[in-house]
Amino acid sequence: MLDGADRDYAPTHRTMTDSAPSSAPTAASSVSAAPALSPRVAAYQPTPDFPFADLQPVAVWRHFAALCAIPRQSKHEAALRDHLAAWAEGRGLASEQDGVGNLVIRKPGSPGREQEAGVILQGHLDMVCQQNSGTGHDFQQDPIRPVLKDGWLLAENTTLGADNGIGVALALAALEADGLSHPPLEVLLTVDEEAGMGGALGLAPGLLRGRYLINIDTEEWGHLYLGCAGGMDVNVTYPYSSEPAPAGWTVAKISLTGLSGGHSGIDIHKERGNAIKLLVRLLGELGQQLGAEAWRLLQLEGGTARNALPREAFATVILDPACLAEIEATLATGAQALARELKGVENGLSVRLSELPSLAGPAMAPAAQRQLLAALNAAPHGVARMSQSVPGIVETSNNLGVLSVANGQARANFMVRSLVDSAAQAHARRIADLFGLIGADCQLTDGYSGWKPNPDSPLLALAQQVYAAQFGGSAQVEVIHAGLECGIIGAKYPGLDMLSFGPTIHGAHAPGERVEVETVARSWQFLVALLAALPRA
Repeated sequence: MLDGADRDYAPTHRTMTDSAPSSAPTAASSVSAAPALSPRVAAYQPTPDFPFADLQPVAVWRHFAALCAIPRQSKHEAALRDHLAAWAEGRGLASEQDGVGNLVIRKPGSPGREQEAGVILQGHLDMVCQQNSGTGHDFQQDPIRPVLKDGWLLAENTTLGADNGIGVALALAALEADGLSHPPLEVLLTVDEEAGMGGALGLAPGLLRGRYLINIDTEEWGHLYLGCAGGMDVNVTYPYSSEPAPAGWTVAKISLTGLSGGHSGIDIHKERGNAIKLLVRLLGELGQQLGAEAWRLLQLEGGTARNALPREAFATVILDPACLAEIEATLATGAQALARELKGVENGLSVRLSELPSLAGPAMAPAAQRQLLAALNAAPHGVARMSQSVPGIVETSNNLGVLSVANGQARANFMVRSLVDSAAQAHARRIADLFGLIGADCQLTDGYSGWKPNPDSPLLALAQQVYAAQFGGSAQVEVIHAGLECGIIGAKYPGLDMLSFGPTIHGAHAPGERVEVETVARSWQFLVALLAALPRA
């Protein structure tokens, strides 16, 4: 028996402890008086002991504070959208909402520029909601509580929502500032971006009027983006047979935790561990060493977001007490191998075996257990192909982001990304074909096209000139292996000249997400200068 004690498996021994400057107008000095805020948001504004208090530009950080105060999980953005619509009305700005919940706020051009071609500033309202085990954060009720450390604003145990809250805050500050020179502005704030691009896919025709679109949803300051990956989801459902769990066996949990996680597009090439894949590998090794006669699977779960690298995974198993020492040894050996393979990448990896109270419920039948674990182990994850046309950029990849196995049904989500639409289709089909071999139902859903680069974009050329004038040197022009909404919006509104930029954000889609404060100020300076420089036509 486990005697109620946990068993941790570290790299070197079997029983162990857990291993793991601006020339632009400031957003503070050139704004009119703010309308009254809701009590919930007003209570979350900068104070002398609050991390936003001394940050510049003031208006940008004030808006981000409001975004931290109002929960904005994907598909639950209504409270934030209503707050922003009321804020716009209080400033005399026109706003409009389409049928899927996207919000557009409009501001006339500055004096003398009212008749120019308009510009759309675009971001999304929702955020990825991830937290460390034991944090107890309720993303539908609790505010995000950032801290300021060494020039970075971060959330220590949850995601911060800088993706894309900072981009939204920059756009709102542009609406608020009275002293800027700009053509007519439209701020398009989409919903449900993180859970399937629902807002962009449902964007109503005829809603937008601008000629230029500036997306503020990328995460490396000094880079200008002119293309992105498209993608689709593969949703796998596998009904499996069960049978009564053997009497007298020990119920236990195998936990694999401590991984870095991250964005399943931007970080996919960094070879970080996928907790689901690693735990499936350990379970497969148990099966190879001991067969189904020594242990059986009751439940298996890992990951909480399709577009985040899974940081944790958990298996509830039932064990033959007579084989406990061999099971522990197999897990310890497997954990040590994983630690060696991921050294320098996942130094916080922890594998733990802990006893649970007896649970009622059946175990997975041995044949179904072998089939499912084999398919999950064989399923691809990570980079499938590097681009041959854009050197150094991932072309095609996938992320096994969410897995749930319980009560006679297994469900898994694979998010596929590619710069080439046909390659995304082919890769998704391969995943579906694999699981089809064990009788699973596989649905390919939420497909969206990428944003095809236009190197001759006049907006890109102007942005490069503005960047050089403001900061010296050249901005790096890139294509990003992540899903921006530009491709979808551009397909609905042909002829838009589009560009994306943003401040430096590290760890998006994972707890500990952080944004570099200095680059927010630079992003504001760049946005102000770019709006002023747009062609007077």
